[in-house]
Amino acid sequence: MPVVAIEHVQLAMPPGEEARAKRFYEGLLGLVEIPKPDDLAKRGGAWFESGPVRVHLGVEADFHPAKKAHPALLVENLEEIVARLEAGGHPATDGGPLAGFRRVYVDDPFGNRIELLERAPAA
Repeated sequence: MPVVAIEHVQLAMPPGEEARAKRFYEGLLGLVEIPKPDDLAKRGGAWFESGPVRVHLGVEADFHPAKKAHPALLVENLEEIVARLEAGGHPATDGGPLAGFRRVYVDDPFGNRIELLERAPAA
């Protein structure tokens, strides 16, 4: 049976930090928070989405940020997003060359690495 898509990406977050997650993922990245199912909501965390992109944040009591492993999110208007992130206290670092893309890395409020890519204009 073939794998056909990634349904969502899960990242960890510390307990009780849902408001910070919402400020970053919804307020700065532009994803929309969606309600978690009742049986999962009691665990804490938060779910965000935009079209087919789904990012779930799950609570880990012994939290350690993902410094190397990361989701790569394809975006439009990378410069605008970077400006918003930096104004919100989340500086982006250049991701270096990658054929066909402009890219940066940014840490979420918990130190998880996020890659943001925008397709480069055709030459």
